[in-house]
Amino acid sequence: MKIAIVQDELVRRGGAEQVVLSMHKAYPQAPIYTLCYNPDKTYPEFKQARIITSWFQKIGKSDKLVKMLFFPFAMWAMRALDLSAYDVVLVSTTHCGKYIRVKENTKLITYCHTPFRLAWRPESYENVINKNIFTKWALLLASKLFRKTDLAASKRTDWYITNAKEVKERIETTYHPRNKVTVINPSVKTENFYVSEDVKEYYLVVCRLEPYKKVDVVIDAFNQMPERQLIVVGKGSMEKELYKKAGANIQFLHSLDARQLAKIFADAQALIFPQHEDYGITPLEAAASGRPVIAYKEGGVNDTMIPYKGNALRSTALFFDTQTPHAIVNAVIQFEQLSFDPYFIKQHAESFGEVHFIEQLKTFVAKVTQTQKAKALCTI
Repeated sequence: MKIAIVQDELVRRGGAEQVVLSMHKAYPQAPIYTLCYNPDKTYPEFKQARIITSWFQKIGKSDKLVKMLFFPFAMWAMRALDLSAYDVVLVSTTHCGKYIRVKENTKLITYCHTPFRLAWRPESYENVINKNIFTKWALLLASKLFRKTDLAASKRTDWYITNAKEVKERIETTYHPRNKVTVINPSVKTENFYVSEDVKEYYLVVCRLEPYKKVDVVIDAFNQMPERQLIVVGKGSMEKELYKKAGANIQFLHSLDARQLAKIFADAQALIFPQHEDYGITPLEAAASGRPVIAYKEGGVNDTMIPYKGNALRSTALFFDTQTPHAIVNAVIQFEQLSFDPYFIKQHAESFGEVHFIEQLKTFVAKVTQTQKAKALCTI
């Protein structure tokens, strides 16, 4: 059985790229097809894989160029990739991976991180849509344009896998797939993190500095608590704005290597997670370090965390209800009255380890391909 893997692009470090690395470990002989690849911008482990790029590689190898040239060049480039030689194709996608060409009897299994936001949820680009009426009009027009082609491409998928229950419902509502959507949670590299016996006094935020991440709300909260320390790890479009807003008790870091990141997780009081993420890997990285999470209660944290409901020793997180400085301040004050068990938290994170992801993926692929073979035999 010949298997190939497809990823939208490999020009950044993120959750989708980590999923593809896990797919590669499950099927190390499978080549990875992608729109474009920049080894300096994504995870170094991809250098060990066989990467096959589209002709888009010649004109763009950055996240910015992918966005600028998505329509029509990225779509055309992915359509030009011919995977008809494969029996099974695993696609990791949010946008253009679904446009590849396969033969009629190829088993197409799509790990959909979320339906294409620009087509189906343009309002989620709040930092763009709120700028001016012309920008809003252009964005809504683009969403209508992309919706039809995205839906048509989605129908070629035989089976959908996704990362969280919330996204499962979104896929069902958007694409109306012919088979049941299966949730296989992305893994966390628990072996990269450790429990510290010398926890420091600071709280931690780790994410890209973008509007929807709500880092500004955390900074506003800690500006109201100058006696408490906050470390923010990340880069992004809001850097200057956030640096200017932050008080003296707030420190910014970026470009940490794996060892530095593990230490900063292990030594923190807790991770502050104010955003609504479909899944979110950083709460699990904190948990792998034995550290609790103070999180906004919506999204993927409901899949990955055990919220405090009276027994902190058997909890991994404390949730707050609204994305406001007031809610975060109250959550931090409440957190400091509780005692969490770092080893219970670490043990919980182990259930999301990469070995479990690989086992679930291989079991799923074997099951659906055997089912398909059985159906084919019944028709003979």
